[in-house]
Amino acid sequence: MSTPNEYRFQVNLSGMIQILSNHLYSSPKVFLRELMQNATDAITARKEVEPGYQGEARIELTGTGDQLTMMVEDNGVGLTEADIHEFLAMIGQSSKRGQQALLDGETSFIGRFGIGLLSCFMVSHEIVMLTQSVKGGPSMEWRGKPDGTYTIRQLDTQLSPGTRVYLRCTPEAAHYFEAEYVKEALFYYGALLPYPVTLIHDGKQTVVNQDSPIWLTRPELARSCRAEVLAFGERLLGEKFQDFIPLTTASGRTGGIAYVLPHAVNLNAKRSHRVYLKRMLISEKAENILPEWAFFVKCLIWTDELQPTASREHFYENEKLEEVRSELGDALRLGLTEMAEQQTERLQKLIRLHALSMKALAVQDQQFYAMIHRWLPFETTRGHRELGELIDEGETLYYTSTIDEYRQIHHVASAQSMLVVNAGYIYDKELMGMLPVILNNVRTERIEPDEVSMTFTDVAPAERNQYYDALRLADSALQRFRCRAEVKGFKPADLPVLFTLSQESSTLRALEKASEESTDLFSSVLGSLSAGINSAGYSTLYLNVNNPIIKRVLTSPDNQMTPIAIEMLYVNALMMGHYAMNKQELEVLNQGIVRFIDWGLRANNNHEGDA
Repeated sequence: MSTPNEYRFQVNLSGMIQILSNHLYSSPKVFLRELMQNATDAITARKEVEPGYQGEARIELTGTGDQLTMMVEDNGVGLTEADIHEFLAMIGQSSKRGQQALLDGETSFIGRFGIGLLSCFMVSHEIVMLTQSVKGGPSMEWRGKPDGTYTIRQLDTQLSPGTRVYLRCTPEAAHYFEAEYVKEALFYYGALLPYPVTLIHDGKQTVVNQDSPIWLTRPELARSCRAEVLAFGERLLGEKFQDFIPLTTASGRTGGIAYVLPHAVNLNAKRSHRVYLKRMLISEKAENILPEWAFFVKCLIWTDELQPTASREHFYENEKLEEVRSELGDALRLGLTEMAEQQTERLQKLIRLHALSMKALAVQDQQFYAMIHRWLPFETTRGHRELGELIDEGETLYYTSTIDEYRQIHHVASAQSMLVVNAGYIYDKELMGMLPVILNNVRTERIEPDEVSMTFTDVAPAERNQYYDALRLADSALQRFRCRAEVKGFKPADLPVLFTLSQESSTLRALEKASEESTDLFSSVLGSLSAGINSAGYSTLYLNVNNPIIKRVLTSPDNQMTPIAIEMLYVNALMMGHYAMNKQELEVLNQGIVRFIDWGLRANNNHEGDA
């Protein structure tokens, strides 16, 4: 058996650059971030050799048009000739030594994949690097081209330790080299860097990043710098904020500022936060750095413990990220708790604006719910009220579990002065159920639409006998809808009828509706399920004897008109209760309207004939 030949993969660098441009990085503009990250890592490496060393980065723009050139210089650790061969000639080889540290993310450097410099080929046809190592040796020049070739030579002059990278823009990338754009991009990526970043253009030098505020490393001091923190957030996040909550983790290796959004947000809105790794921007759209319920804040987060992906625009979803997310959520919860204890007006304002977020958190945390429950808003039969107001009234808090159930009964419940909470919105049902747990003296009870009828007034037997024939006709007309008619007195008097469903009749209605919209096979299955529901599957149409129209219908001598009127009142009750009508009920509605129009026209013609 012959020995297999061994071959080495051939890498097409031009194809690799296309992959970087179109799939790995979000935009060619990230080349500047990659250069700044390399500069930051070089300065960090020199600080490890020379503790207390003060680093800096300088970016100089020269030339015009297709001669626009950018120079990025740092006074970091620099590279020897051996370093250049090892790290710039090997794609995927990081210059940050320590393979295990590289894999688990425990490194003081940002760059970890050895591909960052290739991003420069997205905006330039050549990369020129001049470097001098702090270890000594000659100064070196490295020139790389996108076809995969490069040259190295020793310089005749001795440079100061550090590295300079020169790029000449391609015609299509010229706007990335314009001074104003570069200034904004440098601030965008490096606003939190602990050393000065200076832009040089047309003889002017501008320090792009301001002095690093002390509260960046100690978020607990942010409250004493309120105006500065709010202005910083406005500059970086583009919104004018009025409040914030400092964030920190137990280790202190991740911290930040949670800015309270000045406007309500949709529950399905994307959660995007700006996250810095080792003070360099990693992502402005980090969606998984905070718990899902924290959608009422927009955060600046800085960390040195999370592991970036190869594009360095997101973080790996691992145990460390899960731990940090949980601790940041705890810090946010603690900030809200402190508001509840010390600054209730501030918390009330926040709750009014972001009630949904507060409810989401209250569902998860009973202790927090107990602290803020008084200010949570609910829709009730007595208007939109805060929960504390409802509790103070000392009544049992009845609530519906769906919006449709609330719509079906709120007119009647309001007229009976019955307090009912609409708990059909997200989190509300859970909160009403939890309320007696956190407050022993409060009673809540779920109410079904048919239970509202218990507050109705019975009709005297003598009066009921007057309606016997009409009720018999009504039951006969409603039989095909599996519905019964009952005469009651209730408020408001201008509401003629009320339709209610038992749990069984609700299930039956849903099955019948689904059967109409399904295939024959599935309809037969649904039909079998429907057959299993007993006589309790009947609904009820309550006729209000306090209503003048009902009085006339129940006392009408016209045996043909009464069933039609009852059917029309039935479908009207369905519409008032926001019930979905089936085909049979829609047909009754259409035919009834036509009949009443016809009767009206006949009566009008007879009246004219008599005249």
